[in-house]
Amino acid sequence: MRHVSKFLTLVSAGTAYRRSGSALSFAFACGLGVLTMGAGTAEAQSSKSKASSEDLTNPAPMGSETQPVPPLSTTIPGFLQSPYGPPSFGAPYGTTHMFGTWGGVQPWLQKHGIYVAVDVYESLMGNVTGGRHQTETNAGQVGVTVDLDWHQILGGDWSKDLWLHTLMVNGHGRNLSGDIGDNVTQAQQIYGARGNVVAHLVWAYGEKAWFNRKVDLAAGWIPTGTFFNNSPWLCSFANVSMCGNVTPTKYLNGGRDWPSGNMGTVLRLMPNPHLYLMGGLFAVSPHSYNGGISGWSWAQSGLGKLSTEVELGWIPEFGKDKLIGHYKVGAMYDNSRYHDLYDDGSGQAWVLSGRSPRYQSGQTSVWVLMDQMLIRHGDGPMNGLMLAGYYSYASGQTSAMNHHLVGSLLDTGKLWGRPLDTWGIAYQWMNFSRAATLQQEASFDNGLPFQSTNFGVPHGIQSHENIYEFFYSYHIMTGLTLQPDFQYFNRLGGTTRYKDAAVLGLVFNAAL
Repeated sequence: MRHVSKFLTLVSAGTAYRRSGSALSFAFACGLGVLTMGAGTAEAQSSKSKASSEDLTNPAPMGSETQPVPPLSTTIPGFLQSPYGPPSFGAPYGTTHMFGTWGGVQPWLQKHGIYVAVDVYESLMGNVTGGRHQTETNAGQVGVTVDLDWHQILGGDWSKDLWLHTLMVNGHGRNLSGDIGDNVTQAQQIYGARGNVVAHLVWAYGEKAWFNRKVDLAAGWIPTGTFFNNSPWLCSFANVSMCGNVTPTKYLNGGRDWPSGNMGTVLRLMPNPHLYLMGGLFAVSPHSYNGGISGWSWAQSGLGKLSTEVELGWIPEFGKDKLIGHYKVGAMYDNSRYHDLYDDGSGQAWVLSGRSPRYQSGQTSVWVLMDQMLIRHGDGPMNGLMLAGYYSYASGQTSAMNHHLVGSLLDTGKLWGRPLDTWGIAYQWMNFSRAATLQQEASFDNGLPFQSTNFGVPHGIQSHENIYEFFYSYHIMTGLTLQPDFQYFNRLGGTTRYKDAAVLGLVFNAAL
């Protein structure tokens, strides 16, 4: 991934965020997943406040609309109207473009029910110390969303709250982490899973809401992390293991996230703005690329198995300042059969016995995510000091990583007069399963090559990996951010094969 994850954050006018996710903040993810990646978070976080107060009295900043536009979150249905904006880099915002109204084109399109957003994301990173060797890489992406409000286009009560959402991306560049010896995670969230094609389809799905948007149904080609296992702060960070939905779930066939879509459907029940329950059913692809490298091959072979995801969320607001929080717990079950990483059926290592790996029936993942605003600086769900974290688990017999724990702190630059800037620090701990370690020990002790897992081919015997990250997203002008990023990889790739790596990066994000 990956993701345009921050694009959708940048483009969002009345909400805080974007992949990270990341929605085309193309750190997207996130993430990507997708257009939302780590650059534009602060602007989106403060945009609602700015549109409702400052813009009414102060001249508009260069590149912004000359008149405030009502946040589109007040007009879009269901999932896209969730209290923190879209579930992940979701669709139509269109009020914070770097080129303003596009000479009047944007207001005209939106008046006719058409929402278009374009995002350009570039991530330049290099390891100053450690790793297999010193190098630097660039990974970038261009993404385009087109969202159609059929009620505006066709009219009639039957089309109220009926939408079509589409997103396509073009990606380029190389993966720094792969170059320096880490096949577990990626320093650049925008990299990977797209295929070497001019345009890769990320999602194309319809959405219909009923009963004042208390019931919302989406169906079509959907990345699972667009709805599940995601929170508004994740794609602020550049590391791909956070952007989009979280690791290890998105590295399981039944939970692949942006930009890998799945044929599926999601139903959400939200009786009030502070509580929701949603469930999804998705086809599971056994191929490396869901939908092929272009994302358009929806009828691939081997799609007979299903993945089910369920999530319960609580979104409270405490005190007179309405200190918002997001608390989520969810689970995924994939009824496919997968090879055990170690056991040949008799308790022995299949890499030594010559027998086929034992089949495990089903694959399970669970997650718990939270964030809580401690101090508010203005309107918006991310406009303040935020304490956040998550824990995610996957069954270790079939997933090389079984535990992932993250803690983070985020805030804006209001204290030093930069309310549209954002900064954050995060710590990640990734643990590798006993089955994966036993397999690697058996291979190493007998001079055999390491076997590939859902996290690639390891460079040594894996136990755990620690990642520390700090970023500062600098708001240059409306729709344009520059984000310096620092990451420190301890036990690179979960092994001691290479020295710890210190990575410096610069993320450029422009919501055109």
